[in-house]
Amino acid sequence: MIDAVATDSSNSSNEKPRRARRTRMTGAERRAQLLEIGRTLFASKGFEGTSVEEIAAKAGVSKPVVYEHFGGKEGLYAVVVDREMRRLLDMVTSSLTAGHPRELCEQAAFALLDYIEEYTDGFRILVRDSPIPQSTGSFASLISDIATQVEDILGREFKNRGFDSKLAPLYAQALVGMVALTGQWWLDVRRPKKAEVAAHLVNLAWHGLDGLEAKPHLIGRRKS
Repeated sequence: MIDAVATDSSNSSNEKPRRARRTRMTGAERRAQLLEIGRTLFASKGFEGTSVEEIAAKAGVSKPVVYEHFGGKEGLYAVVVDREMRRLLDMVTSSLTAGHPRELCEQAAFALLDYIEEYTDGFRILVRDSPIPQSTGSFASLISDIATQVEDILGREFKNRGFDSKLAPLYAQALVGMVALTGQWWLDVRRPKKAEVAAHLVNLAWHGLDGLEAKPHLIGRRKS
């Protein structure tokens, strides 16, 4: 964001022109600017490839300004990751409005693909493992959060079919993980179209669940 420039037109012909005065950003505006710049750089270069110097230069400020707002690159990265995680989780959670389990699967798949399409930089950041110990989260923890939303749906479906509902968390992790990994692949290839990708994901997930064995067994020699 470029600071607005205000000029003083009250100079008389006998006075030297006064220097242009810059309108300073508010603290909130500067913080938002640094977050957007950091988000773009982290997505394109990764955490290690991004420096405080580059962030400051892009913002047109000195390095101490970045430290003042976030305590350093690690703090800025943590805030960016936290915002993206909350955005994706909110999109998935708010999308689950249908009554039929198959349509719920479709809505969850669309929510993730919508996020990838609309917030590509954010998704690129999330799919990288966080380099910061004790950070606000990682893509793996986000997948677990989303899977928790799916557990209740699967639990009810398992109960209706006479399956062990205690296994719902396992299947929720498997289903959400499948969609997430496919989303990473689709991020780069962008084909087929989003609706077709969602249809194929639900086709595999739903018909896999439709033919589910109540007590699956192994056919190979290994039993443990």
